[in-house]
Order: sequence, then structure tokens, then C-alpha cells
Amino acid sequence: MARRKVYVLVGTHKGAFIFSSDEGRKKWTIKGPLLKGADVNEIILDTRQEPTVYACANSYWWGPNVHKSKDFGKTWKQSDSGIKFDEKSGKTIARVWHVSTGLPSEPKVLYAGADPGALFKSDDGGQNWKEVESLSNHPSRQKWTPGAGGLMVHCSCIDPNSSKKMFVGISAAGVFCSEDGGLSWEARNKGVLADFLPEKYPEVGQCTHHLDFNPLKPNVLYQQNHCGVYRSDNEGKDWIDISEGLPSRFGFPLQVHPHDPDTIYVIPEQGAEFRGPVDGKFGVFRSTNRGGRWKKLTKGLPTRNMFAHVHRQGMAADHCDKSGIYVGTSGGQILFSRNEGNSWHLLADWLPAIYSVRTAIV
Repeated sequence: MARRKVYVLVGTHKGAFIFSSDEGRKKWTIKGPLLKGADVNEIILDTRQEPTVYACANSYWWGPNVHKSKDFGKTWKQSDSGIKFDEKSGKTIARVWHVSTGLPSEPKVLYAGADPGALFKSDDGGQNWKEVESLSNHPSRQKWTPGAGGLMVHCSCIDPNSSKKMFVGISAAGVFCSEDGGLSWEARNKGVLADFLPEKYPEVGQCTHHLDFNPLKPNVLYQQNHCGVYRSDNEGKDWIDISEGLPSRFGFPLQVHPHDPDTIYVIPEQGAEFRGPVDGKFGVFRSTNRGGRWKKLTKGLPTRNMFAHVHRQGMAADHCDKSGIYVGTSGGQILFSRNEGNSWHLLADWLPAIYSVRTAIV
């Protein structure tokens, strides 16, 4: 039986990097920087057919686009149509934040999230993209407002049992669900606080920082919000605050364990005014009972005078039998655990500021 490789794909302020190892994950090779000169907000490896890398590259000179590579970053091809609005709309794309795959049953389907508040879909493997206008033109649109990074669609979750059902996270608008393949969307933010608005529990306007789920339990969603960590047991129709036990309600990344839908990881930060570990005491917090209790994981981590920020896409998990957890920081460090967070090691240092960390096994 051929040995599998573990890949860690890292998007940064100055291009992208690809790390690879065997499933022991003790010796790593590095490739990069790729797409030099571009902000790479997210880079993923699509393994549904021939392994293909997709990257959200935002260039000061050439603008935003999704780039595609079939040779692990040696050569790249931009999409033919680009990520853009219809010229008649008068709108322009500020940045492409997110790229994700459709289900294995639809191997050429991809999604891309962009600023200002737009979702795009490709049916031909990223060669062409079309705006999902039903989301852009949602009746609540006038109540959406930009967060510090802009107004962006940054997360998407597709129900493994139906490609017509998907959820997106938007900052600052909240969580939205479509059950008809994107023809219509419903805001699902009941119970989520927006303490920066006059109305504290509005229908829309919440600042979702990250949205995630485990395909083994697609009805259970989790989000790290500007105003807390939340769980929904009914596809986002109601949300339960699970922040108790954390040193801060504020943070950006959230990761659901790939094998255990009840285990989640978050990284609290001091707050919107200071986006870094509380009191410089960095730690990854893990709950094994859906947010009922939290444990701070620190073995091998910098727990004093550590002030680096972790972006919303800056944490990931691999699908090895003993899952690896990876964290990328604004200081250019990648911290990783081979044993589900119990102990940590430094995978890389002195990279450009890290925007995203994603994994794949081939």
C-alpha cells in the first residue's frame, strides 16, 4: 500500500507555502514562496480527482482572482472570467477571501467568497465563476456592515447529504443558509449577540468570525463570533452561547475535530481593540463535549509575552488517525500538534504574516 502524504497549505501576506510530510509528521519539506507578490488569503488542495491547488491571490497590480495549479505550485493558471461583478452593477471586488470545494459527487464545483459580501460559484473546476446574486441581493443587505477587514463572505459549509443545502459566514452580517442550491437564503442568527449595535440580538448584522461543522453531524454548527462562541443543534435556527470558561469571548479561528464532531478548538483573544492573546498568555482551548467545558492546551506553546494574532482561517486539522492541529500566526510562526493538541511543536518560523492554514492527505 502506497504511503500517504500530509500537506499543510499556508496563505500569507507575501505568497503561499506548501509543507509536506509522511503521516508521522516529524520531518517536513517546504515549497515556496508561491505566487510571490500577492496576498494569499486562502490556499487549498482539492483531492476529489487529480490533486489540484486553488489559491485566493490578491495582487496590488493585477487585482483579486482564484489561481489554479495542477503541479503543486510550479505553474499557475488564473480563471478565465475572473472574480468580478457584472459591469452594469457598478460594484468592484476588493478582495477574494475564501475558496472551497463542492461535494465529492460534484467534482468540478467550487465556491469563492469575496468582499463586498459576495459568493461566487464555478461549475467547471475554477475556469469560470458566476456571482450567486441571490445572496448579494438579499433583502437584508442594507443592514450588512463591513468589519475591520471589510465586508466578506469567508466561510462556507455544504451539507454532505445534499449539495443544495449550504451555510455561509459573513462579516458583518451573520450566518445565512440556502436549502435550494443558492436560489434563496435565510438569515440564521437567533440568539447571537451583536453588542456593538443598538439592537443587541438583531436578525442580521452579527459579526461571524468563523463558521465550521463536522460532516458527520451536519446539523450541528459552531461559530466563533465577535461576541462569543456559539453552537447550533438545529442547522443555525437557534444558537447557544458556549463561551463560559474561556478568558475572552472574542477570537477568530474555530476548528471542529475531523473525527469527533463533539470536539472543538478555539483561540481567544483580548478583544477588538487588541487582537492578541489575553495578557500575552497564548493557548489553544479545546472542548470535548461541544463547548460544555474548556481546557487550555499549552504544552510546547509560548505562554508568556506572546502577542501575535491568529486570523480567522489560521487554524486547521489533518485527517490522520491521531489528528494533527495547526495554527499560523501573524508573526509568521506555524505551531502544530501531532496528538490533537496535547503537546505542540514549531513547524516554521519567520514566514510572512499568515492568513490561512489548510490541510490535505494524498
